[in-house]
Amino acid sequence: MMNILKMKNYEEMSKAAADYIMNKIRQHSDITLGLATGGTPVGTYKNLIQDHSQNGTSYKNVTTFNLDEYIGLSGENRNSYRYFMNSTLFDHLDIQKKNTHIPSGVAKDMEEECLNYEGMLKHHGGIDLQILGIGSNGHIGFNEPGTPFSSKTQIVDLASSTREANARFFSNINEVPTQAITVGISTIMQSREILLLVSGESKSEAVQQLLYGDIDEQFPASVLRLHPNVKIIADEAALAGSRVKV
Repeated sequence: MMNILKMKNYEEMSKAAADYIMNKIRQHSDITLGLATGGTPVGTYKNLIQDHSQNGTSYKNVTTFNLDEYIGLSGENRNSYRYFMNSTLFDHLDIQKKNTHIPSGVAKDMEEECLNYEGMLKHHGGIDLQILGIGSNGHIGFNEPGTPFSSKTQIVDLASSTREANARFFSNINEVPTQAITVGISTIMQSREILLLVSGESKSEAVQQLLYGDIDEQFPASVLRLHPNVKIIADEAALAGSRVKV
């Protein structure tokens, strides 16, 4: 079942998402969070940092698993997702770095890295709360259109639209890696709860497809309609043209 919370703008969406995550942490200090990168969750992470600084919400017992990483980029590379997560969130909390997990983009054997990451997720009992964004083409994580719903952690080729959307973080599009390692759709769907964050008019068509289109592997996010516990926090621009009145 999808529970949709409509917020006025990106700032309100980010605050609502952070409040939701913080309440979960206060209820369960040893929660396992699934985290996402990209522009959408940055405001949420800023709110988490502010709360930690002002109110002391602790992350000492929190475990995190990120969805993905670019293949070919080490954690020291400023464009890697490990660097992004450290600088955007982890470095500003009391979380133990050993409890923050991100796939390696430079493992000697990437197939083995996929198996190991999937194994770590299972060993820790899976994800309690998975934070997700949605791509304009419906990708979740780096699972592009056509990815089987049965997929587990895997190596993927990035769609040109995804590389173009992420090029703003690089000097130019030629620097954007062509492959990534990503948690698969089946693994995402095993999360006990999913929090989907959506902002901006550029995502409005994707939201329409998500809410009212067919459940189809050509639009990976559509599988979320089959999950029993999904909460969507979206701003007015992202919900433009939808029938959502809440």
